[in-house]
Amino acid sequence: MTTPDIAARRALGACAALMVGALTLTGCGGNANDGKEAARTSTAKIVISAKDGSTSASINATGVKVSDGRLTEVKMTVAGSGQAVPGSISADGTSWKLKEQLERGTKYQISATAKDAGGRTAAANSIFTTVTSANSFIGTYTPDNGSTVGVGMPVSFTFDKAISDRKTVQSHITVTSSSGQKVVGHWFGPQRLDFRPEEYWKAGSKVTMKIDLDGVQGANGVYGVQKRTVTFTVGRSQVSTVDVNTQTMTVVRDGQTLKTVPISAGSPQHTTYNGQMVIAEKFVQTRMNGSTVGFGGEYDIADVPHAMRLTSSGTFIHGNYWYNKGNPPFGREGTSHGCVGLADVQGAQGDTTAKWFYDNSLVGDVVIVKHSPDKTVAPDNGLNGWNMPWSEWIAGSAV
Repeated sequence: MTTPDIAARRALGACAALMVGALTLTGCGGNANDGKEAARTSTAKIVISAKDGSTSASINATGVKVSDGRLTEVKMTVAGSGQAVPGSISADGTSWKLKEQLERGTKYQISATAKDAGGRTAAANSIFTTVTSANSFIGTYTPDNGSTVGVGMPVSFTFDKAISDRKTVQSHITVTSSSGQKVVGHWFGPQRLDFRPEEYWKAGSKVTMKIDLDGVQGANGVYGVQKRTVTFTVGRSQVSTVDVNTQTMTVVRDGQTLKTVPISAGSPQHTTYNGQMVIAEKFVQTRMNGSTVGFGGEYDIADVPHAMRLTSSGTFIHGNYWYNKGNPPFGREGTSHGCVGLADVQGAQGDTTAKWFYDNSLVGDVVIVKHSPDKTVAPDNGLNGWNMPWSEWIAGSAV
């Protein structure tokens, strides 16, 4: 006995067989268009690097490429607002690139068209979201691209998130010098990575830093977004040595003494660190408030002239205009809260010792302090890794 269900299945089977036969006949005998339909399909193949629907697209490398054709138009906008995102098609028409970095955690849309050699058009579209701030990391670095620095200037990265895969991250940052000096990275904890050679950079050398962190995983679910090359020049060699015993500083440039000047280092109560310190920042005038570095309300000077930072904890070499004019301390005694003071005038004007030293100094110049009763400055207090033995420096490399 045949049930209605069995009959229905048999009927469907018969229909399927007929359809297969029809398809077979079509395949053997061709169709009325004789291949003209296929001929109208463009051979140009468009690839948008950010896949449609992706949620962690690159903010640097998002682009469009075409094979077997030339791009005719690419339009990129911020999804929702329609704000145009600038980019350009290459001269040969095979690619399109961004003109500026995208924002993190933002949805974008790309529409692209291209033509093949026969003039047939192909099109592609993608709506995607760039990697979010929560799922990405950025390294703030020094020195800046195109800068000229002193021989003590390390390359220093500070990452905005803790890096657990230090080896991978470090291996995607390379630092080389035209001098041929070997450059090694050292991790100061999970968020700071510095690079330097064993000895100071050779004067006049060119240093190149290649950052290839875009898409590199630095921690679980956290990826880099930077991709660029940075170059800087090492200027003349200048190393200045502060002798606390004599309260003087001798400035040596390219092996020749320029000048020995009187200074006033830290007082017996607030001594100056010993060691090799690198000028990290320069300010014609800046405010110094003791409460920001643990001295309470002992001082707050709004216009300290010719100030150059030596440590992140607040050690500067700077001008001093508030000294006792009837009994100047320079060359005689230490009176500061740990800084190195030079004779100056209020307003940072005039022909003063502090102005001369400021004008003759670069970020990256070295200031060495010796014979102070204080300890040697910590290598990670400022850009002062030169105070770490080379063997220990190498041991802190993840590569």
